[in-house]
Order: sequence, then structure tokens, then C-alpha cells
Amino acid sequence: MTKRAPTASAEPTVAAYVQRQWGEGRTALRCGGLELTHHQVAAGAAARAALLAELLPRGAEPHLGVLLDNTPEFPLWLSAAALAGAAVAGINPTRRGPELARDILHTECRVLVTARAHLPLLDGLELPGVRVLVTDTEAYGRLLAPYEGAKPGESTVGPVGPKSRLLLYFTSGSTGAPKAAICTQGRLAAAGGALASHFGLGRDDVHYICMPMFHGNAVIANWAPALTTGATVALRDRFSASGFLADVRAYGATYFTYVGRAIQYLLATPARPDDREHTLRTGFGTEAGAVDADRFAERFGVRLVEGYGSSEGGAAIQRAPGTPPGAIGRAAPGGDLAVVDPQTGRDCEPARFDEAGRLLNGGAAIGELVNRAPNPFEGYWRNPAADAERRRGGWYWTGDLFFRDADGYLYFAARADDRLRVDSENLAASMIENILARWEPVRGVAVYAVPDPVTGDQVMATLALADPASFDPARFAAFLAAQPDLGTKMAPRFVRLVRGLPVTATNKVRRGGLRREGFWSGGPVWWRPPGARTYRRLTPDDIPGALPPPHRSPPRLEGPGAP
Repeated sequence: MTKRAPTASAEPTVAAYVQRQWGEGRTALRCGGLELTHHQVAAGAAARAALLAELLPRGAEPHLGVLLDNTPEFPLWLSAAALAGAAVAGINPTRRGPELARDILHTECRVLVTARAHLPLLDGLELPGVRVLVTDTEAYGRLLAPYEGAKPGESTVGPVGPKSRLLLYFTSGSTGAPKAAICTQGRLAAAGGALASHFGLGRDDVHYICMPMFHGNAVIANWAPALTTGATVALRDRFSASGFLADVRAYGATYFTYVGRAIQYLLATPARPDDREHTLRTGFGTEAGAVDADRFAERFGVRLVEGYGSSEGGAAIQRAPGTPPGAIGRAAPGGDLAVVDPQTGRDCEPARFDEAGRLLNGGAAIGELVNRAPNPFEGYWRNPAADAERRRGGWYWTGDLFFRDADGYLYFAARADDRLRVDSENLAASMIENILARWEPVRGVAVYAVPDPVTGDQVMATLALADPASFDPARFAAFLAAQPDLGTKMAPRFVRLVRGLPVTATNKVRRGGLRREGFWSGGPVWWRPPGARTYRRLTPDDIPGALPPPHRSPPRLEGPGAP
């Protein structure tokens, strides 16, 4: 590939922030016993950019795939891609076979960066034209050696500017194949700067990255803010609840991000008298829930800030002082967020609550969150149908269900696929989860819909307990009866007990699998028959009356106690 100078621009770019590190002797990156200065990171990125310029075939899309755990090579290749005008596709190592090959080929990666531990994933895959670099081998070191003297900006494979693609990050893929969301250098740099400003982060902070860097959370909400301020990044190869606090102390970490059930896993570790002896100030993420956020603050002395956003960047909610309990916040600056009926596009009614905090008008208040203002959503790679679905009528449609109170505060209800409609009333799965999370034995909760025998849905909950066999149905029923904000239709009809919730590589609960298993398969289930106040074990004889007509033939129960 040709070598050319990067295009100058008044807007910030990730490439400019990487170049700024040249000559800086402070610590930029720590991982285990390895420590790199800002200058070493910039030099390493320049060497990799030069190598990429030699490896990419002429005319190929400037894309490379990174199939790695959180090793130093991941941020080095992100920085290299920014310098070179290339884009990184984060490849999820939990994908397998044809699905993994599809992700690599769909994003048109001609170079794949990986490590020996992940080579078995590639065995037998047809990846025509893809050059594989294995970072923890002598051959990789020999390949990089000729470029050790490279300087930032010398080698490019495409334009370098705010509009240059930098990330191709896959969505969760809960419906259909995952979509590769595009993020440009300008958007990532702006997001990093905005988050650093919002949380008061600076060059003396230490950002602990334990969420996987193939996911947008770790890069957009953690690596990018550190890059913009010149802070230190500390890496953990994979999230470890037992190793979290030791890492925080060893690195002097002050800020971290989380996704999904990570906070629940941390709370499940044995409490110690020195749990508050550390440097951590702030955690930022999603899906911790109000109950666990309070427990985390009480135990570790660390404020968790729940936010809302996505790799797509189409809508964002910020929490501010005065945000009511249970609410996420209001629209971030520049957003015009509304909760609308997905069929008509009309605004839903403001949410009304009783004195106990129960949502009184879920049927009229719950709708889809949309952003009606111009927004930074940059589309999906080679997926015009998905682009059109997101941009209907000039608005950005999130696919998530919310409700909004009279003061404009937004409350998350559920993913669109997690919609609950019981006796003609819309219920918020997240509200029920927050209530069930108060029960002391619970380590994790997932609430979702299963079919009602007549029409609509029934509420089902999967509870993670340290010892599922210790479940006391009378105690659980008494707990539910004592919750003032648990509406009459919110109590679970069915309860499955497990030791751990099934989660994705980013610790998000696999609700799709739980919904498919329902109460008719997947293990022992307790239920509360219509009109009853207590729970008992579900038997094969119960299932025909609990299922809607198309399922009258009772499926076989699985697990202990099943025939």
C-alpha cells in the first residue's frame, strides 16, 4: 500500500490522540508485569500500522479483525488502525464454526490478529484471502522487527480523519445474525472526551478494563476516555470476580466499566473487612440494577453510574443529581428522546406511580424509545435493511421499551423482545427484576414472558441461588407479599431455580434461550397456580392447563424430580 500523510482536521481524531503520545514518558499501559509508556504505545502502533500497510492487498477494504482477549496487542492494534486509516472488527471468541467465519468474512477482514489460545477456533474454517497473525509467536516478532523505527503518520491504508471508519463492532445478535455497527474516529474521540468530562477523569486516573475489548463498552466508555486525557490503562485478559479487587489495588485503578451481570458476580464474592481499602472511585455501565448498585456502594464504597447507550450511538441517557430511584436519567445533550407507540409513532402518556412506586398505567406509558434529533448513528456495515429499520421516518428507533415520568426522567422497561403483556396490561420486566433482586438469597434474576393459556403473557422468573435446593416457597411468597411496589400482576407465575444465569461473553443474560425453554423444559420449575398464593413444584400433569392450546401435548420435564 502507498504511504501518505494523514489529512489534517480541526475535529478531534483518535489518530491525533495516538500521535500526541509520541515522546511522552509517563505510563500508558499496564498488564500483569508489563508496563509501556505513552511513547512506547505510539511507537508500537506506528510499527503495526506500517506492517498493515504492507500486508493489505491493493484495493481491499482497510479492515482487520482482532480475535484476542484483553492483551496489550488489542489497544496497540486499535491505535495502529487509527494511524493507518483502517478499521478494527472486534471478533467475539465465543462464536464458533460458520458463525465465526461469517463475522470475519462479512466485515471483509484481510488480516486477522489472534493468539495461539484461539487458533483451535479457526481449525477447519474457510477464510479465503485472510492473513492470520499470531501475536504470541516468534514469527510475529520477526514480522514486526523491520518496522520498529516507524513513526506515527508515516504509513496509511486509507484517509485519516473524523469520518474515517475505525470500529466495526458487532451487536449482540439476539435476533438474526449480529450486525457490525460502524464507529468513526471522530465519533469515538468525541465520545471519549465527553465521558472524561462528565466523570471528571484526567491524566492521573487509572482506567481498569476488564470487560472484553471486542465489545463497544470497553473501547468506547473506557479506552477512549483514557486516550483523550492521557490516563493509564490497566488490562485484565478476562473478567474475574475473584481477581477484581486485587487488580484494582495492584494497579491503583480509579475508574472501570461494566456490562450485564458483572456487578452481581462481584457481590457474590465473600465479603471481607478490607473491601473498602482501594483507590476506585467510579464505575459506569448498564444492567446492574438499582438494588445491586446500592449494595455495591455500601460494600465497596464505590458509586456506580447506570447509563444507557449503544455501540450504534443513536441515543444516550445521562444520569444527573436528582434523578429519581429507578430512573436512568434524561436525554444527553443534543438528544430529543421520546417514548412512543411503535405502531402509531404517537407519544405515550407520562408514567404515573402510586405511593409505593408501582407503575399505574403501563399499558399507556410503556413504548419504544426514539431519538427525534440528528444523532451520530453511522449505520451498519453492508446491511441497508438494518439501517432502514433503525432510521424509520427520520427518527432513530432503539428497539428498547421505556416509560417517562412527568418530569422527563426515563425508565428502562425491557428490550423489545422482552415485552410483557399480562391481562391486557404492559409490564416492565426490569422493574420486576429490581424487586426480586431484593430477596436476600438471590444472586441473579431474569424476568421474561411465557405464553398465557388464554391470551397474552405470563410472568416467569429465573433466580440464581447459591443452593437451588434450599429454595423455601413459603418464604419466597412471604417476601413477595411484603413488597409494596409489586403490582398484583407482577408476581411470577413460574420460577426456575439455577446456580448461575446463562450469559453471553459480555455478561448479558441469554433471555432468548430462557424464553424458548419456558416452563416446559430446561429443568425444575416451581409455579403458583391461578388463585393460589404459594408456590409448588410444577409436574407434567400441570403443564397442559398452563400452556395455550397449540401446546396442549405436554412436553417432558427435565431435571431432578422429572419422570
